[in-house]
Amino acid sequence: MQTAIRFDNSYARLPAQLFARVQPTPVAAPGLIVVNAPLAGLLAVDADALAAPAGVAMLAGNAVPNGAEPLAAAYAGHQFGHWNPQLGDGRAILWGEVVGTDGLRRDIQLKGAGRTPWSRGGDGRAWLGPVLREYLLSEAMAALGVPTTRALAAVTTGDTVWREEGPLPGAVLARVAASHIRVGTFQYFAARGDIAALSALTDHVIARHYPGATGPADLLARVLAAQARLVAQWMGLGFIHGVMNTDNCAVSGETIDYGPCAFMDGFDPGMVFSSIDRGGRYAYGNQPQIILWNLAQFATALIPLMGDRDAAIATLTGVLDGFPDQYQAAWDAVFAAKLGLPPGPQARALAEDLLTLMAMGGSDFTRTFTALTHGDARDEVADRDAFALWAARWQAMAPYMDLMARTNPRVIPRNHLVQRVIDAGVAGDFAPFHAMLAAVTRPCDADPFHESAPMDDERVTRTFCGT
Repeated sequence: MQTAIRFDNSYARLPAQLFARVQPTPVAAPGLIVVNAPLAGLLAVDADALAAPAGVAMLAGNAVPNGAEPLAAAYAGHQFGHWNPQLGDGRAILWGEVVGTDGLRRDIQLKGAGRTPWSRGGDGRAWLGPVLREYLLSEAMAALGVPTTRALAAVTTGDTVWREEGPLPGAVLARVAASHIRVGTFQYFAARGDIAALSALTDHVIARHYPGATGPADLLARVLAAQARLVAQWMGLGFIHGVMNTDNCAVSGETIDYGPCAFMDGFDPGMVFSSIDRGGRYAYGNQPQIILWNLAQFATALIPLMGDRDAAIATLTGVLDGFPDQYQAAWDAVFAAKLGLPPGPQARALAEDLLTLMAMGGSDFTRTFTALTHGDARDEVADRDAFALWAARWQAMAPYMDLMARTNPRVIPRNHLVQRVIDAGVAGDFAPFHAMLAAVTRPCDADPFHESAPMDDERVTRTFCGT
């Protein structure tokens, strides 16, 4: 008996060139790791039915729920600044869309569900490590109030996936998003001169994400505002996305594609974790500039919809020129709240000065703000005298500690602990995963184990995309 899911698949009703209809590839022996019961409830899906054998079979791709219209989406993108005209969902298959109990439309997608026309020679599979990592990080982000894709469920497949490391256990992640439409989706059709598809896509995104937008330029303005807020939130958590390619930039304004991402331990604006980011393009401190670069590519893709090219360029450039002020306002709001202060020039100066002190000694990003909130941060900053002068300025502004307690997490998905979870999962032990999931979804609660910073020999300095 199949799990009842009420699908309403608007993307599948768009022009056929936007996607390829494709079925998931069955696996050998599906096994349940976890079902996100609260998220299932929001989607009006029975979590117990998903956890039953028939539901697990669907989550693994061995069956397709009634009403689903499985498809893989077409898109292109700039990867590390280099144009790739054809990417697309190479290992992800969209089941369809549901309208939740809150009235919002969301995609349900299986990641690691098998080959598609865009697999580019790959196996279309995911191994267990990246599935556990994305589940933990995306649910942590949601708990931190950051727009993000979500994890509905994770299952093992009983199949072996081969990577450079050798044979690894396979897994599938059921991912939920406001949509999986990317800047690269627009680039795909603009590059092909397919104005009909580009126009249909634009109308769809406006109706789905930004109702009331009056056309391409207004759509750009709204996406820009959403991305400015999103990246400011990343910066306030010490989060490094790692692969901010245009195909990993969702027009909904959600964090998407948790590949070689990480939360920093010691603060360093130049910090890079991704093993493939050899030039530091996507370092922590570069993220605001990179999102503006991505938005410029989005603007370029919209030009064919706007009539006179020169006028379109002038209009869209004017929108992009507003990014620095919008981002600065968002950054000010994030960091002022972390210091328990109202946004303004004094709060900005205090935040910038504290970050400078933290960078000088590589202070732990999360623990420093936690100590300011709940204890004494003098031991977190190398230059204690300079910190004492800073603290006097800060305390003179009477910070609102309750605001700080709501804003500064004690627990983030620490890299070394995520690695322990993955190692245990590969060995068949998912208890550390469940313990960490409980901790990161209550980020402001005390949890001495999960909030501890790594010892020197525990530090994880490189992360991988998992493909």
